[in-house]
Amino acid sequence: MTAMSAPVALNIRELEVAGAEGPLGARLYAAGAAGTKRDGLIVFFHSGGFVGGDLDEADEFLRHLASCSSEQRVLAARYTLATERPFPAAVEDAHAVLKWAKKNKAKIGWTGKHMVVAGIEAGANLAAVSALMARDRGGPELVGQILIMPMLDPGLSTCSMREIKKDLNSACVADTCAASYRGYLPNAADRVHPYASPLQSSRLKNLPPALILSAEDDPLRDEAEQYGAKLTTCGVTTTVKRLAAQPIDDAAARNECACKAAALQEIGKFLAALDEPPTSS
Repeated sequence: MTAMSAPVALNIRELEVAGAEGPLGARLYAAGAAGTKRDGLIVFFHSGGFVGGDLDEADEFLRHLASCSSEQRVLAARYTLATERPFPAAVEDAHAVLKWAKKNKAKIGWTGKHMVVAGIEAGANLAAVSALMARDRGGPELVGQILIMPMLDPGLSTCSMREIKKDLNSACVADTCAASYRGYLPNAADRVHPYASPLQSSRLKNLPPALILSAEDDPLRDEAEQYGAKLTTCGVTTTVKRLAAQPIDDAAARNECACKAAALQEIGKFLAALDEPPTSS
């Protein structure tokens, strides 16, 4: 894996992967010549607050990500939405997709060497949780996790979330998050389950290095930064970056900033660092 380079030709293929209880739609993004295997694979989960979203949700961002790096393929997968089955259906799908990718590496042109899990918003929650599940269930091995504006606090209790509730122009964002969690976690007891809210987990050791991106104007920034601090305390190599606010047309479109050059630059540096040999103490 290397840092982001100039965009190259991009091949995009629709395919099916195995979820926990059946096939799921997926999309494979590959840069460079067709048929060439890559050492790196990023498995990505889309946004939508657990109750919506699809593979088109982050298509623009994933095109940029894949086209700027010829060293890895990007596999974006659907997962069961809470409107069909609530927690833990989505997280079980996320872990199943990781296992499918490892088992079917030849089909996706991957050597099987390096797997990174990533996501935006609800998808970042699934990325974080699937890293926990991979550790707890003996694989597949991950070399990194990229969490972009992750939803990690079903209690909506952070300062950044409380502040936005007071802003009449942006209060709808907090209302949307609350409605999403009601759909995803109809059983109140699940809201403290570490596979629903990794921020609540007391077992965060032995996880892969993490890059956590938030934005200055995003109500999820505090929970993202709190999770980063907890990972660091538990000995997980963690980089937390709060990006500058970006102008957006829709106050609810928090993942707009993920398409900006700053996020891609941070991801590129993170991926490059994963290849660097550890320094001796």
